[in-house]
Amino acid sequence: MAKSIPATAADKVTLLSRSFQENADNSMRAAEIRVVGEQLRLRLHNAKLIQLRERHMFTYPNCFVAKEVVDWLIERKEAPDRETAINIMQKLMDFNVLHHACDEHKVFKDAKLYYRFRGDDGTLTLTEQITIANRSRELYDMMMNQEDCILKTREEDSVQYRRTFHGFEILNWLVDNYQVRSRIDGEQLCRKMLKHGIIQHVTRQHPFSDSDLLYQFTINFQRKRKLIEVLSDPLQNPRPDSPDSPFSLRKLSCELPRIGFVVADDQAPAPEPPPRRSSSGIGTSYTYPLVNRPVGQPPSVLKRPVTVEELLNPGDQYIEKTLSIVGDRVALEFLVQGTGPCYVEVVDPYGSASALAGLKARQFIKSINGINCLRLDSKTINKIVIASPRSLVMEVLEPTY
Repeated sequence: MAKSIPATAADKVTLLSRSFQENADNSMRAAEIRVVGEQLRLRLHNAKLIQLRERHMFTYPNCFVAKEVVDWLIERKEAPDRETAINIMQKLMDFNVLHHACDEHKVFKDAKLYYRFRGDDGTLTLTEQITIANRSRELYDMMMNQEDCILKTREEDSVQYRRTFHGFEILNWLVDNYQVRSRIDGEQLCRKMLKHGIIQHVTRQHPFSDSDLLYQFTINFQRKRKLIEVLSDPLQNPRPDSPDSPFSLRKLSCELPRIGFVVADDQAPAPEPPPRRSSSGIGTSYTYPLVNRPVGQPPSVLKRPVTVEELLNPGDQYIEKTLSIVGDRVALEFLVQGTGPCYVEVVDPYGSASALAGLKARQFIKSINGINCLRLDSKTINKIVIASPRSLVMEVLEPTY
C-alpha cells in the first residue's frame, strides 16, 4: 500500500479554468439525466410497458407506446399533468436517452407512437463522456458495497464534504482491486472522471493528482431520482439556500447542520446496500455487494444444504456445465454466496452476458478459469471474478432436483 504523497507547490497553484469547470458541469448534468433515464427504463420494464410490438406486419422489440407512458407517469404522480409528462420524456430525448422506434419523429408526442430506449436496442453511441460515466458508476457501486468504504465525510478548512477521498487513496484502491494495471493508468482514469464532472476537488480548483488533495464524487449514483428533476437546471439557476438539488452539490448555510455538500436523499456510505441495477450503455446489470450478507436478509435459494463431498461425486443429481462468459461488467452481473461450496444466488436476467451464457441461480461453482473453487468462500471467489472482469470460463454443477 502506497503512502500519502503530499501535494507539491505546483499542484497547489494549478487552478482549473472557468471553461473547464463549465464543461465538467455540463457533463455532470448529462450523466445525471442518463441515470434518471436508466431508472425509468427499468421501471417501465417492470411495469410491462416495454414489450415486443407489432404494426403493419412489422415487429418492434423493446418498445413502449408514448400515450401509455404519459398515462403511467400521471398515475404514478411523477408528473402533475400531460404537458409536464411530455416535457420529461422530451428532455430524455434531447439527451439521447430514448428515440422514436423508426427515427421519424424528433419530438415526443402524446400519441400511439412507438419509442425505444437506446439502452434497449444498442443504438447508443459510446462517446468518451458516456464511457467514463458508466465506468465511474461501476467503481462507485463497488466502493459503496465494500465493508471498508473509502468514500467518507471529511473536513477541510472547517467545512465538511461528503463522499470524499484523497488522490493517493483512490489510486491505491484502483490498483488493489484490480481495476487498473498501474497507478499511472489510474491517474489517467481519474483525470477523465474529473474532466467529465464525475469527481472534483472539493473546492473545484485543482486537477487530479496522486497526492493528499481531497476530492469527492459529485454524483450519488445510487440515489433514486424523481423524474421531474430532469426539468430543473441548477447550473443556470443556482439556489445556494437549497441543499436538496439532485444535480449539483451546494454548500449549506450556517443555519443548517455542517455537512458541507449535500445531494437530495443522499446517504452516508453503508456497508451493504441492496442490489441495484446499472447500465453500461448497451445492456443492463445488477450491482451486488461483494461481501457476505449480514444476518436478517432473505434465506438462501438452495433447497437443502450441500457439502463439498457430495459435489465431488455428483452422480445423476447434478449436471456439469462449462460456461464461457465475456463482457465488460461480468463481475457485477451475479451474486455468489456460501463458505464452500459456493453457489450462484441470483443472476441479472436482462440481457447480461452471464445469463446469456447459461449461468443460473442454484448452480454450484466448481472452477473459474481453471481454479478449483469448491472449497473457497464467496469472498475469495469474488476476488477471482474481479481479477478477470472481461472473460470467465466457469465450470458449474446444476442441480436436477
